[in-house]
Amino acid sequence: MSNNFGFLQELLNNVADKSRTLLPRRLFAEAEGQRGLQALVDALMSGQGEASGMAIAHQLLRHYDELDPELRLVFFRYVAEVLKPDRDDVLAATAAYQADPSDKSLAALQDAVESPNQEFFRRLNMAPGATAKIVAMRKELFDFMRQEPSLAGIDRDLHHLLQAWFNRGFLVLRRIDWQTPAAILEKIIAYEAVHEIDGWEDLRRRVEPADRRCFGFFHPSLVDDPLIFVEVALTDNVSGDIASLLEPVEEDMDGAPASPTTAVFYSISNCQEGLRGVSFGNFLIKQVVDELSKEFPSLNTFVTLSPVPRFAGWLNDIQAEGPESDRLSVAEREALGRLNAPQWWEDEDTSEELRDTLTTLAAKYFLEAKGRGGKPLDPVARFHLGNGARLERINWRADLSPRGLKQSHGLMVNYLYDIPAIEANHEAFANEGTVAVSREVKGYLKTRGKAADRKKLPAFGLTSDRQ
Repeated sequence: MSNNFGFLQELLNNVADKSRTLLPRRLFAEAEGQRGLQALVDALMSGQGEASGMAIAHQLLRHYDELDPELRLVFFRYVAEVLKPDRDDVLAATAAYQADPSDKSLAALQDAVESPNQEFFRRLNMAPGATAKIVAMRKELFDFMRQEPSLAGIDRDLHHLLQAWFNRGFLVLRRIDWQTPAAILEKIIAYEAVHEIDGWEDLRRRVEPADRRCFGFFHPSLVDDPLIFVEVALTDNVSGDIASLLEPVEEDMDGAPASPTTAVFYSISNCQEGLRGVSFGNFLIKQVVDELSKEFPSLNTFVTLSPVPRFAGWLNDIQAEGPESDRLSVAEREALGRLNAPQWWEDEDTSEELRDTLTTLAAKYFLEAKGRGGKPLDPVARFHLGNGARLERINWRADLSPRGLKQSHGLMVNYLYDIPAIEANHEAFANEGTVAVSREVKGYLKTRGKAADRKKLPAFGLTSDRQ
């Protein structure tokens, strides 16, 4: 596949270079900086021939690569200002549709309101290797948007196009193992976003043993660059801590796993920042479940071991509200104060004193803390619950790495993909915001409520036991 793709790339490059002789020399003579790039933008939008369009797009991308960040920002400003719908055309088409709401007038209105940005990036995508470069351009655009929110229109247009270009139908699922080309394996090490891979030997432990699997989605335009990948452990139980999955083990890496009953998805990493907002994870998990079920018919449980990236930050926020807030009880505030003790997780007594408090507050975080749209505040929860999973279990002291302690005070959770219930869970979450949750996790909130009933205001000396 790579060899065929390389031949095609070389062929397209030759066409682009030869087509360059058909174009006015001034387009390229001026293309040392801003003005030349603007001329190329204008020429790309006005050109008709495919060969000449390919040459202009090729040259435009080459000169963009040579610009410093300041001039790249100027380029995006120019595109945002020049390539936008014509106001008069939109008003005229709107008036025509209001007067005669026919299919013809509707089509004219749709043409008038469509941003020329979309056509510009479609034409830019004619150049060899352009898709990958456009994805990289969008990544830079995110930084520029912090300075100039007015560039958000370009991002909306790019997002719309990339959703079509990276449609599920174009994606290819590939298993990543120790025989995968080194260029791809290096990218797996670099892109791992959940549990850092500490060099080649660590990677080998994750992809070579018979009870480990790694799968990734690839796109024909980024043939050796994964879009997203997932790491899986094949076990006989629902794993409750990450160390047991990542620590080196002395075993025969060539030996086949007996008959695993559980597939634990312990790391999912998006690789292309420029594709933010283009979702692949839900398709990836479902297809990997299908692949693993075919390979291991003994599998009957599909579960994640997931981080809780915003839990510690949420706790800090509600602690900062002060004693007058009722979101924390007096006992909970006292317990959370123990988190300030150095290496608290290594002290067995302190750790045990914190266990109930943190686990119970984590249940409150998942079930009551809401973000925009009334969905759970936690982004990992939104992803898995949106895919139809169930919040199954909260795991204490599950990730004692510096990152795990900083994000969630060591907590991790299991999301269960119960195949018969996935569709119903997804619909309930999408339509009503209902969180599918196990009885165990629900029970933490009931325990918290009873504890709060027993804890009344100290001045009155009352407890629920006297009522």
